[in-house]
Amino acid sequence: MKKPLLIVISAPSGAGKTTLCERLLKARPDLVYSVSCTTRKPREGEKDGVNYHFLSEAEFKLRAEAGDFLETAVVHGHHYGTLRKTVADAMAAGRSVVMAIDVQGAAQIRSQIGRLDPSDPVRGGFVDVFVSPPSMDVLRRRLAGRGKDSPEVVETRLKNAAAEMSRAGEYRRRIVNDRLDEAVSQLRRIVEQSEGGAPS
Repeated sequence: MKKPLLIVISAPSGAGKTTLCERLLKARPDLVYSVSCTTRKPREGEKDGVNYHFLSEAEFKLRAEAGDFLETAVVHGHHYGTLRKTVADAMAAGRSVVMAIDVQGAAQIRSQIGRLDPSDPVRGGFVDVFVSPPSMDVLRRRLAGRGKDSPEVVETRLKNAAAEMSRAGEYRRRIVNDRLDEAVSQLRRIVEQSEGGAPS
């Protein structure tokens, strides 16, 4: 019996975190994607409850004060958070959860792990992976190539990326997303090894 995992994946904007998660979930439909809450506006094509739960600032604050979030972070001026119940319910049912979150949120979860009861599935199944671009030049080209952001926003994202990448050493596992297929294969191997308790 595979043990349920909490698979936390972080990466700078433009490093391919969303695509990696999508490919992992397509290959492993038994995994559950944790839909985060955010106060930012939906981008074109995004659906509420699928890509994110889109909340107002007031709604987010109320849920945070009620202790509903496992982790929260402020990214590019917007609030993000993962609902505690989403993760707990899935893992209690024996299903692994994939979370694509910022380095701030990952650090919050890490700090909670040691305080959890040894029988808590989150404590026994925590897996963290940092995804890096091959270089800052490649990241700049990817961000500019998306055509979604102004040059000023691209520069802000690059500055934030440098700060995030400086914290990559906090993660037990790291992937460089140079060739997507190889990065997906690495991520799948990490998950499979962690499920079986094999060394990774």
